[in-house]
Amino acid sequence: MTNQLSQEKKTKKTFRDKWVNNPDLAFSQTLDSKSEIFKWILNRNGFKKPEDLQKYLKSKKRVLDAGCGNGRVTALLRKYSDPKTTEVVGVDVAPIEIARGNLKKYKLDQNTNFSQADLMKSLKKLGQFDFIYSQEVLHHTKNPQKAFNNLVEILSPKGEIAIYVYKKKAPIREFVDDYIRERISKLPYNQAMKVCREITELGKVLSETKTKIKVPKVEILEIDGGALDLQRFIYHYFMKCFWNPDLSFEANTAINFDWYHPQICARYDLEEIKEWFKAADLKITQTCVDHYGITVRGKK
Repeated sequence: MTNQLSQEKKTKKTFRDKWVNNPDLAFSQTLDSKSEIFKWILNRNGFKKPEDLQKYLKSKKRVLDAGCGNGRVTALLRKYSDPKTTEVVGVDVAPIEIARGNLKKYKLDQNTNFSQADLMKSLKKLGQFDFIYSQEVLHHTKNPQKAFNNLVEILSPKGEIAIYVYKKKAPIREFVDDYIRERISKLPYNQAMKVCREITELGKVLSETKTKIKVPKVEILEIDGGALDLQRFIYHYFMKCFWNPDLSFEANTAINFDWYHPQICARYDLEEIKEWFKAADLKITQTCVDHYGITVRGKK
């Protein structure tokens, strides 16, 4: 129990360090309808275009971004909902001043509120919400299903919750990820970032080769066959070496840090997450599984 509490405390510090040192990480790209980050968020949630998200949010009176970080998804929800009729709330264990400042900077702070909150504790004081969104958050809590249930508890009648959690990867990728995490998760921010810069450089070099390879199926290693970019091949099956040319080198490094540094980092398969929704008596309305994670939306 003591070790688990220590891991929880260190994981929370990881994200405080991440956002304090990278307050605008991927913020503008999340709001840019032409960016891959924007398209990735929309598509896995079942929205083909921005207008679909706007239509979906139109009927929602209160929306919660649970684990808002620097507020980039809060801003997305605010941008595509009506500030006159929809209140958007962001909560996080990290300093909420970062998210609040970002939304003010982008003039997306109208009818938007922030509160510091721990998803492992009761959230009833926040009131009820018609839509709750929790992206890349639950798997970093000491009991993800309990955190999920705490969110379900504040869903309004017929409200919907959408979550994104990490999926279990191919066996070599799982081994390498855990190997690196074990060695850097106890390092202070600056030392861990130094290691992650080397990983980022690898991702950059692999990406810039612009090499396509025809990959044979290797069932025992869970490698699917098909044509793949070299960097994507390594990324999907061997190790996370994130690289996005639309972001700065340091921003790419912060994203690799985000993966390797948190001591608590659970991974799941789709059936496990479906069981969460079933146990909470929620009807699943949307699912998406890619190489990186699992998105599920369900309705009360």
